[in-house]
Amino acid sequence: MYEDVGRSLGTDYFHIADQLTPGERDVWRRTRDFVDEEVLPVINGYWERAEFPWPLIERLAKLDIVGDGIEGYGCPALSPIATGLIHMELNRGDGSLGTFLGVQAGLAMRSIAMLGTEAQRQRWLPDLARLRGIGAFALTEPLHGSDAVALETSAHRDGDTWILNGKKRWIGNGTIADVIVVWARGTADQQVKAFLVEPGSLGFAARRIDGKASLRAMWQAEIELTDVRVPESSRLPGARSFKDASAVLAGTRNTVAWAALGHATAAYEAAMDYCGQRVQFGKRLTGFQIVQERLVTMLAELCGMQLYCLRLGRLIEEGRLSDTIAALAKMHNTRKARQIIAEARDLLGGNGILLDFHVMRHMADMEAIHTYEGTQTIQTLIVGRDITGESAFA
Repeated sequence: MYEDVGRSLGTDYFHIADQLTPGERDVWRRTRDFVDEEVLPVINGYWERAEFPWPLIERLAKLDIVGDGIEGYGCPALSPIATGLIHMELNRGDGSLGTFLGVQAGLAMRSIAMLGTEAQRQRWLPDLARLRGIGAFALTEPLHGSDAVALETSAHRDGDTWILNGKKRWIGNGTIADVIVVWARGTADQQVKAFLVEPGSLGFAARRIDGKASLRAMWQAEIELTDVRVPESSRLPGARSFKDASAVLAGTRNTVAWAALGHATAAYEAAMDYCGQRVQFGKRLTGFQIVQERLVTMLAELCGMQLYCLRLGRLIEEGRLSDTIAALAKMHNTRKARQIIAEARDLLGGNGILLDFHVMRHMADMEAIHTYEGTQTIQTLIVGRDITGESAFA
């Protein structure tokens, strides 16, 4: 491993950089520099004010990293590992910024790319890739979080249009989006379908969810659809059942594992830096055996998360990533990230609760990431069903 690469890319004890192409290392370095130079100096203010960081989004557009590996349509050429590294680094900076990218590229854009027509891809993907437009993904409902397959939003065919009725909740970008992928159940065949809804449509209403103590610089919405008419040309023809929604979500669970790695990396690096400078009882904290033991344990867990992510990228390249493997990685990495961040907060003592040291922000944001795209419990049951052949779901 090149020593300068290791230093510029931060914690890399197992020489992960050696496994990357020059292009992947370049994407990693560019994204890390953006986080260090432009995100970290200002993000605490946005988080504390619960303000969406529009200037950072404008800068993000110029980095040419939005697309999650979608080919063509103005999307940057990114390998699965390069895509993961981007998610890792943005979340190392801030969970709200990382989640914004996850919704924009991993959910909205990927739904259109996987399930849409050529005309729909041409219409939306170039603008979304350049952040000239904002996308959202509306699946979760007020009464159906983990039980997403039970969605009640309805789609009734009326000639060449569809009439949508229902409510959605926790919809990232829902109040600022230019296009929203809305999932609904057809009244005639009871099959799940997806539609491209533009917020200006008659009968569409979105309200920002306030009072959040996690992902505060990311705006989620409650959405109500009242007899919203959508043309047949705005239906995603590839969405024929809930399995198609699950296919989109399986891809994002991969990037959530990378996102959790980003949060854990931020906490570990903050703890290392703090303990290397903080003097107590006449010497630096890093000189105490118990502190070294805790830092090494954190590093061991972090390296395990890195290797999970590297293998995920390789499996995607080989076309062998299953939804159960993605579920296991999401479950493992979000669980380990919570543990690492908790250790870091404790090592920082009283200063650990201050935004100045960043760890508390990551601790709060990790709670949302631990939950969305399927909770740890749901991911466990998905994998449990796979290895035992028995479903523990109702």
